[in-house]
Amino acid sequence: MDQVVIVFACAEPYPDLWKLDRFLAAAEADELAPIVVANKADIADAAPFNEYRDIGYSIVVASAKLGTGVEEIRERLRGKVSAFVGPSGVGKSSLLNSVQPGLELRTGDMGAVTHKGRHTTTSAQLIPLRIGGWVADTPGLRQFELLDLSHEEIADCLPEFRGLVGRCRFDDCRHYSEPNCAIKAAVASGAISRRRYESYLAMSAGA
Repeated sequence: MDQVVIVFACAEPYPDLWKLDRFLAAAEADELAPIVVANKADIADAAPFNEYRDIGYSIVVASAKLGTGVEEIRERLRGKVSAFVGPSGVGKSSLLNSVQPGLELRTGDMGAVTHKGRHTTTSAQLIPLRIGGWVADTPGLRQFELLDLSHEEIADCLPEFRGLVGRCRFDDCRHYSEPNCAIKAAVASGAISRRRYESYLAMSAGA
């Protein structure tokens, strides 16, 4: 596999950025190039995804309904082996139907009560693309765990942490309560967002 396309919705369901952090860290851990697609831009603004662009991630703002971003996604998929991942209900199958008309992958609506996506893709499918390459359409994931990673490895999966990890006073710094921590200093100065730092703490708890 060459890359992972991580699809989240701008709304319906509202983007859970803490979950997106886990998807991105898992892709980094597997040394897969991640592309973030902010789908459903026709119903809400993609502003919540700006912080990822600021730290170097590739963001594609898309709308399967309007066709926005579809050509860019198509070009990103050309000649590569890719996986489409993301929570249920964010429009992965709808986007693939737009990328390659005629696929007719099943799509579904949001749950009216829970506002969570329904699982319309029930098994992973490896789809050949007419433009060259393959794409795996995977069932929506509600949970995404970082298995067997130490706190050092998790920190290395966050791009804005990488250049600072070795600058802490202690070699085994967990970036939690230790003195002279370069990561905490960067958070205090605004160089690293507090939300991303708190997300790191959540991901590394127990690691």
